[in-house]
Amino acid sequence: MKLMSRRSVIRGSLGLTTAGILARPHIANAAATSAIVWQVQGFVPEEDAAFRKTVEDYQRASGNRIDLSIMPFTALNQKAISALTSGDVPDLIFHDAPATILPQFAWDNKLEDVSDVVEPHRAELSKTAVLASSFYNSTTKKRAFYLVPIKQGVEPFHIWGDLVEEAGFRLADAPNTWNAFWDFFKPMQKVLRAKGHRKLYALGLQITTVGPNDGNGLFTHFMFANGGSGIVSEDGRLHTDNTQVREAAIKSVEYLTNCFNDGYVPPEALSWNDADDNNAYHEKLILMDLDGTLSTELAMYHNKPAYNAAIVMGLPNANDGKPMAASQAAGGGFIPRGANNVAVAKDFMRFFIEPQVMNENLKQGLGRWVPSIPSVVKNDPFWLQSNDPHLLPYVKEAVLGPTLPDFRGYNPAWGQVNAEQVWGTASADVIKNRMTPADAVDKAFRRAEAIFANYTFG
Repeated sequence: MKLMSRRSVIRGSLGLTTAGILARPHIANAAATSAIVWQVQGFVPEEDAAFRKTVEDYQRASGNRIDLSIMPFTALNQKAISALTSGDVPDLIFHDAPATILPQFAWDNKLEDVSDVVEPHRAELSKTAVLASSFYNSTTKKRAFYLVPIKQGVEPFHIWGDLVEEAGFRLADAPNTWNAFWDFFKPMQKVLRAKGHRKLYALGLQITTVGPNDGNGLFTHFMFANGGSGIVSEDGRLHTDNTQVREAAIKSVEYLTNCFNDGYVPPEALSWNDADDNNAYHEKLILMDLDGTLSTELAMYHNKPAYNAAIVMGLPNANDGKPMAASQAAGGGFIPRGANNVAVAKDFMRFFIEPQVMNENLKQGLGRWVPSIPSVVKNDPFWLQSNDPHLLPYVKEAVLGPTLPDFRGYNPAWGQVNAEQVWGTASADVIKNRMTPADAVDKAFRRAEAIFANYTFG
């Protein structure tokens, strides 16, 4: 096994108990007894240790060999795209955020269909995991599973509870609708600056034109909160002609840009990358933000005073008072077309998707991702009866609350829209170019329509 590099965020590793799950053999084609696997580096070392343990358990159970390479997120993204483009591919890629890669390469017929691995578990998987793992292939003219979903994650709120108390407020008093929830933190900025936190901003809104992911996720949640979740339907169609969708987009851009212009968002947010809001949070330059998984807290796992001061909260209701869906991503393994040892790669993923294997692996990763099978979460006290106060609200949002998949699974065009930072540009057009929110949204919609026009289904 090769380890390309490693973050020094959390030290140590935990054992993985898989007693009882290894009796059933997973024997692949005898002519192909090894597989090359690329794995994304975990945010915490425990995730890497858990993956290596799963590999070791599989090798003992099957007699097959996994040649494992672990590499950082950006490096894996670049290497995976290069391999899929050139055809010089590994046998399996295991990725936290494959929605940045899979929809387009499934469309281009560059991936192996893994329906035979996923279908036996389809009834167990969450609906969102199913939708986030199946993509349209423009060659076969149909959807199929191209990802074996092992884990899923959402974006909760990350809040400095100690600063809220210092400002004289209580999180228990926070309103339970979207805009009002964000508004709740605004007056704390003035109070805390007067107490010496002179560089602090209330809101970590990632209205960035740089990306790649956080600003798009933020805008998606604002669309959901304002009744615009129908902007892309399951059939892959864009609905920018829908009045409700347009009004939701205008309301979203208007709120985001007002917060910026009123001084509640760091000026640098217009050019933040995905790490910048985390860094600002850890330096206590922002009071709160919305960001994916529990990585924000786990970065402080061994700094217990900081870890305990950070509060995780799930989503409030939408602005109409109704429960709000969370945008949910799925992670797992996919097999590039042209892989030499497809049989072993599929066999390994058959092993990994077994509920107990999946569960033990993710528990040892400290719960940054939750199992894609809801019954696993509901039946294991680790997830819903944890002594860690960060875990329960996150799990409730990811498993017990309403969720919708990333729209890139519906149509790869959404991936290009996001890559071009169309929504962050709309906010920048208002802030820098003095456009009205309506004009900025109409400009963004025209660009999205032009991108979607390049993708025809059926």
